[in-house]
Amino acid sequence: MPTYLYQTICDDGSEGEVFECTHSMQDLLEFHPETGERVRRVYSVPNLATRYTPGHTRQLLSNENLERKGFTKYQKDRVSGRYHKVVGEGPRVIDRPPPGAL
Repeated sequence: MPTYLYQTICDDGSEGEVFECTHSMQDLLEFHPETGERVRRVYSVPNLATRYTPGHTRQLLSNENLERKGFTKYQKDRVSGRYHKVVGEGPRVIDRPPPGAL
């Protein structure tokens, strides 16, 4: 269900508290659900997240995109601790540094 933004209307006609309410598209609030004050719907710009979504991040970090951009991707072997190349140019295997080297 979508989330809508509402604002209470005070008795003197001034604007009051702004709050969010989740309900179906057919419902329209006329009164605050807790206080019973009159409310009006506040229209705002919709949030169309396209740049920082999980799908966009997954696409940026895909093997094909990394290789096209000239990066090398390695994956750690849990048993040996060595890093094996997945995609790109570079050494086939990178050993982990000895303990205390960093």
